[in-house]
Amino acid sequence: MLETNFSALDWAIVGAYLVGTVIIGLWVNRYIKGMGEFLVAGRSLKTRLGIATMIGSELGLVTAMFAAQKGFSDGFAAFHIGLMAGIATIIVGLTGFIVVPLRRMGVMTIPEYYQKRFGSRNLRILGGFILAVAGILNMGLFLKAGAIFVSGITGINEDAVKWVMTAMILLVLIYTCLGGMISVIITDYVQFVVLSIGLLVTCVIAVKKIGWSTLVKGVDTIYSDQGFNPFIAEGIGGSYVAWMFFLGVISCAVWQTAVMRACAAESVEVVKKMYIWSSLGFMIRFLIPQFIGICALVYFFDLGSAQPFFDEQGQVSNDSNVTMKAMPVFLGQLLPVGLLGIVAAGMIAAFMSTHDTYLLCWASVLTEDVFNPLKSFKMSNRQRIRLTRVFLILIASFLVMWGLWYPLGQDLWDYMAVSGSIYFTGAFAIMMMGLYWDKASVVGAYSALIIGIFSVLGLGPVQEYFLLKEFFNRNGIAAHHIGLTVSCLAIVGMIIMSVSFPNKENSSEKI
Repeated sequence: MLETNFSALDWAIVGAYLVGTVIIGLWVNRYIKGMGEFLVAGRSLKTRLGIATMIGSELGLVTAMFAAQKGFSDGFAAFHIGLMAGIATIIVGLTGFIVVPLRRMGVMTIPEYYQKRFGSRNLRILGGFILAVAGILNMGLFLKAGAIFVSGITGINEDAVKWVMTAMILLVLIYTCLGGMISVIITDYVQFVVLSIGLLVTCVIAVKKIGWSTLVKGVDTIYSDQGFNPFIAEGIGGSYVAWMFFLGVISCAVWQTAVMRACAAESVEVVKKMYIWSSLGFMIRFLIPQFIGICALVYFFDLGSAQPFFDEQGQVSNDSNVTMKAMPVFLGQLLPVGLLGIVAAGMIAAFMSTHDTYLLCWASVLTEDVFNPLKSFKMSNRQRIRLTRVFLILIASFLVMWGLWYPLGQDLWDYMAVSGSIYFTGAFAIMMMGLYWDKASVVGAYSALIIGIFSVLGLGPVQEYFLLKEFFNRNGIAAHHIGLTVSCLAIVGMIIMSVSFPNKENSSEKI
């Protein structure tokens, strides 16, 4: 068992919080009268609550885990990820890029936009299926990240913690199935407050214990200049920074979970305000966990803890499962009893807030954009809500199995970026060209979706299966190179195919 300060009092704090979330789900169930309330909260989301719930859903445990892992592996150079996310989000907020036209169209999902813009039901079905598959794969390792966190901070065996995480998934299912988006928004708001306070207090305690000068000197000793400058750091460089900016745009303007918040806003003005003010949160959600990861790096290095975070030569371990555990183990040894329980509750709350949003998102896409368009008759609100709840259960069951056996051969952040790019490389081309270019055609949209699927080649196991890993490594082709290339090809492909095969009639809506 790992050394930790986690006590019975901390368990009681965590347990009380989890019970409270179920009560919220039961309470808000009375307000669900139709699919609009279930998926987009009746489009009544106001600015302050919208900002909190948008940041809360994106500031999940998995975000804290992969951000802390990047801080541990790259030092202060990892801060470029949060900086790019903040810049991208404020640009989207100021310009209304993509999200404002979507809100004006009144869509609930991105594949619904495909049909409205291009007049093709089959395009919506294909786009919805690709979106759902990519999204479910993207959150496939959330459970593993949660298990590693709980094991590291509490010290319990990883095999036992799997049952704890499964029970938490069941709790998320209960209040999400009952309350839909209304439940998600309320719980996200509470979790945002708890987690924000917990992380800020943790940073203060960590700096007080380790010392700022010691942190800077420690990173310099371990990584030298590469620990501060992302453009010269091994595995980063200028192309990776550009990829992070692109992902910043995607995460706030194209990724379905964020778009759902924009679609739930009560007006276009609220959408812009949400994004402008959320830009700070989108940046901080990376910076604070990355800083804690840096603190863990220096803390364990100064202790001379050669195992398991460092190899025999004193270099940081290349094992992603090992480096991901550094942050929760650090918290378990740093924080006192009581405060440790509050921070753990906040982190687990973040785990739940991400899962409720993502589960509802992908289940609703399967219902609204894949299954419902296939029906020869329009389903009633009750039937659609019931089917969405069935998909919620099926997706959660898949996540439990996937999270147990998938081999994490790369950083968690890079896995999520690649799996998500299966959808967003093609979707970005369709949304940008479709919204701002009248000549974009349905054939061009199909080509963008198909080209985007090739982003899957960025996943390590896929490269090994197709015997491409050695070729990519030999030629210095990283996962982000594949993502950027496929993104450009999707845009070029859509332009060429739209010009070559224009729509017979302009089916775009006025936006």
